Amino acid sequence: MAVSYVVLANNQVTNRYIERRYDMPVHAWSALYAIVTYPGLRAKDIQHLFPRPQNTISRVVALLERRGLVRQTVSDQDGRAKSLMPTAEGKKLLGEMKAKALERQEEMFSALDDGERRIFLKLCRKIAAGERLCHSEAMGDS
Repeated sequence: MAVSYVVLANNQVTNRYIERRYDMPVHAWSALYAIVTYPGLRAKDIQHLFPRPQNTISRVVALLERRGLVRQTVSDQDGRAKSLMPTAEGKKLLGEMKAKALERQEEMFSALDDGERRIFLKLCRKIAAGERLCHSEAMGDS
């Protein structure tokens, strides 16, 4: 439960900051993150990265588009599909958000000395590389 507590507490602090500072819910900034990281993906692809209802994603994409942070282009492969591309303003804004999130993580990890940090991050990479991070027999998802 300690890992869940650390992750949830960090997310709560980060999300609250971004909501206040940028007037942007977590759904929106996580979608912006996906679009900047994977330019050209479709709205339905965001559902695979961040499981959310399609109507939530549609509203978020519309919000990001209204704010000039992303633009939609018609896909070359499918005229019905629209690819999402970040604008320069969207990339800049995400850069600010990521910098603040990294600052927050540095603050959170200040409780660890350098050796403890290296061990912790090594263990996190090992867990993240494994198959059990997103699938669970214990939770009936085998």
